[in-house]
Amino acid sequence: MSLPHAILTALLEKPSSGLELTRRFDKSIGYFWSATHQQIYRELGRLEEKGLIRALPCGQPTRGQKKEYEVLPAGRAELTAWVAASEDPKPVREALLLRMRAAGVVGTEGLGAELRRHLALHRAQLAEYEAIEEHDFPPERDAERDRLRHLVLRGGIGLETFWISWLTDALAEIEGERE
Repeated sequence: MSLPHAILTALLEKPSSGLELTRRFDKSIGYFWSATHQQIYRELGRLEEKGLIRALPCGQPTRGQKKEYEVLPAGRAELTAWVAASEDPKPVREALLLRMRAAGVVGTEGLGAELRRHLALHRAQLAEYEAIEEHDFPPERDAERDRLRHLVLRGGIGLETFWISWLTDALAEIEGERE
């Protein structure tokens, strides 16, 4: 149920078209909540039907013109209520962890290569997050909005750091079994 709330958040930050939202999802929100172009457009339609957003009026309507959306007061109220609501953590669903469990039964043949691949991906993601942190969050950027965004980014940095540590340990464990 979080996609509509992710879209409301993005639109409150800046009124946008569906295409612009897709691009913003690819660059920021998508790091922790992904959505396809089609999902975003479907959800924009639902949010508009519910009276939570509206298309901004444009001058001369032309075929193929992008609609820009903004959040209505009802949409802001919905997002405010969602932020304050309680929700239990979701169980982790990670195929790599299931592969590790299966390797205990069938053996670790080929698993090391997959772990090294994941390790490289997590290192690259960590480097990307650290570059974003350096570029977007200098010490003088201290507004509450910036602090909260930085906190989300630091959560991503912490998760990537965890995965790098865990994968390094897992590789050492698997490679130690082969000796």
